[in-house]
Amino acid sequence: MQQRSPVREYVTVGILALQGAFAEHQVMLQKLSLKRKVVIVLVRQPEDLDKCDALIIPGGESTTIALLARLAGLLEPLREFLKTKPVWGTCAGAILLARAVEGAKKGGQELLGGMSVAVERNGFGSQVESFEAPLEVEGLRESNRPFHGIFIRAPVVIALNPTPTDPPIQIISRISTSLLPASQTAVPPDEDDTDPRDPRTIVAMRQGLHLLTTFHPELTKDDRFHEYFVKECVLPTLSRASSPA
Repeated sequence: MQQRSPVREYVTVGILALQGAFAEHQVMLQKLSLKRKVVIVLVRQPEDLDKCDALIIPGGESTTIALLARLAGLLEPLREFLKTKPVWGTCAGAILLARAVEGAKKGGQELLGGMSVAVERNGFGSQVESFEAPLEVEGLRESNRPFHGIFIRAPVVIALNPTPTDPPIQIISRISTSLLPASQTAVPPDEDDTDPRDPRTIVAMRQGLHLLTTFHPELTKDDRFHEYFVKECVLPTLSRASSPA
């Protein structure tokens, strides 16, 4: 009988540290109190990815992050990483995880494309139209306690486009249709204020290994989303890896 590999006492989470709020994500991960130690790697070169069990792509400027990733030789390694390891994209990171984007700057937007979703860049409006809202999030510790969502030039999910072979999509948080920007074409709401027929109300979702949030959990003092990513998205992949064939 084949023996299990010994369970590691740590998990290594990388943060793409080219531009944006990577330092804020680092602080949040350092706050976590879990059974396994969280080792943090700031990813700036392809060899940094080799050390990581998972990756966070922070909020920032998605076009700039993509350009810097290309200059660092990271775009293709990131796409390969996405095929087998968990990645969480917040705001700009969510744009990079999408398969399609509207509202890109002139010249287009390079994407990593790990999730079956189309987003509109800056769909919630400009910096002055940023807002905050309490969110109900499925699966968080103390899920009855709202999570404080901070939306800064946030993208809007405009379509879910899974193929028959894609992993199922799990929506874990939506906002009220009343918070959608006036520029968005109205969809008549049903009895549910967070209209499940309308993809634009989606602000957090999972698909396969990956997690997408259109807002900035790293800008709060609440570490529950970072705990969720490590416990629900990352650690299960390590458990499977240590199981016998």
